Amino acid sequence: MLIMRTLAHLLALGLVNIYLVSATSIGPQFRRALSKSANVLGPVSTVEVVNKVIAPDGFPRSTVLAGGTFPGPLIQAQKGDEFLVNVVNLLNDTSMNVTTSIHWHGIFQHQSNWADGTAFITQCPIQPNGSFLHKFTVPDQAGTYWYHSHLSVQYCDGLRGPLVIYDPDDPLADMYDVDDESTVIMLSDWYHLPSPQLYNSIPFTPDSTLINGLGRYPGGPASPLAVVNVTQGQRYRFRIIGASCDAWFNFTIDGHNMTIIEADGNEVEPVVVDSLPVYAAQRYSVVVTADQPVGNFWIRAVSDFPNQTFAGGLNSAILRYSGAPIEDPTTEPGPYVLPFDESALHPLFASGVPGIPGVGNADVNINIVTGLNAEGLFTMNNYTFVNPPLPVLLQILSGAHSASQLLPNGSIYPLPLNKTVELSIPATDLAPGGAVGGPHPMHLHG
Repeated sequence: MLIMRTLAHLLALGLVNIYLVSATSIGPQFRRALSKSANVLGPVSTVEVVNKVIAPDGFPRSTVLAGGTFPGPLIQAQKGDEFLVNVVNLLNDTSMNVTTSIHWHGIFQHQSNWADGTAFITQCPIQPNGSFLHKFTVPDQAGTYWYHSHLSVQYCDGLRGPLVIYDPDDPLADMYDVDDESTVIMLSDWYHLPSPQLYNSIPFTPDSTLINGLGRYPGGPASPLAVVNVTQGQRYRFRIIGASCDAWFNFTIDGHNMTIIEADGNEVEPVVVDSLPVYAAQRYSVVVTADQPVGNFWIRAVSDFPNQTFAGGLNSAILRYSGAPIEDPTTEPGPYVLPFDESALHPLFASGVPGIPGVGNADVNINIVTGLNAEGLFTMNNYTFVNPPLPVLLQILSGAHSASQLLPNGSIYPLPLNKTVELSIPATDLAPGGAVGGPHPMHLHG
């Protein structure tokens, strides 16, 4: 586990956050009307974390869910809004963790590091029948995000959902006609075993792929598939979220190209592709024009695990035009001639890069080598993360001032303020003793 903030920064902001949290003002009101859907929440809301038996791929199992649904409710906000999200823990199924936390993935948490939702780092896990009020603002962020449990691998049990921050002055708004709760597409791996049992086999092996919470598993029933409805001639901003525990997916829509306009909350110069690899926690906005004859088209999300197929609707959902019959598509995949090239993505508005160009020219250069030890635990520079006796932020607020005073040893890197930092994490999954399961994205927490 990495602490991607300076410890001095944490100390300074932690004290301010604790005592000045009520000073933040409410952001601007929505210029778009909030959705009336029962499974859509605004920035001021309560999220109850509950156990519930569901069968999203036809196999019933007990789960951990936000609001009793999978995926959890879409949380909508507008750039500049203040979030007041009260997370209430109503868990009681002891076959899984009954404590919890929720992390707001991709939110910078300026002046609100304490609200990041990372168990044992910025807060204690929320105990059963307890709650935690997250209060933060998004003055300079808009785009596609998500939220998920940040306690062990609890989100593999179902605690994951979409978070979208709309920009009323989106400079790319003229490229699409529809952008609402119906255009959010969550890709998830799904497991029939509760998460504590997944550690018996690393890397994890999912039983099925779910698209917007529905799918099928090999040998299982013809469980309902997700349907994304479109109207011929309209342009749709699909917000694709890689809400995966482990697997990554190659995302395609038969007969339709996709124009990428956002990556991980950053607007980019438009790039047209016909296939899109989506790794764990990555998010993309793509514009898709419903320019085909009225009908049904397969949406495909094949994972990187071996022996994957689309037979019988596996790894699939349905793009359905208005007026099309209610039936499975008969479309074929490919041909794919516009592959994704990450190097082709460029920010719509370049903000510049701090420091001196060139590898190793930052003020602080840190190389972190990932691995897998004899006990089957992942390591970073030969240290495996263990839960500290107190959340790291609380240790700082309690008087710890240097990395040597902070626990766990080897897991905390102090960074100076106002300096450029180069962080290198080489891929090791093919090396002896390397971290299996790659490639896997890393991201900065608030």
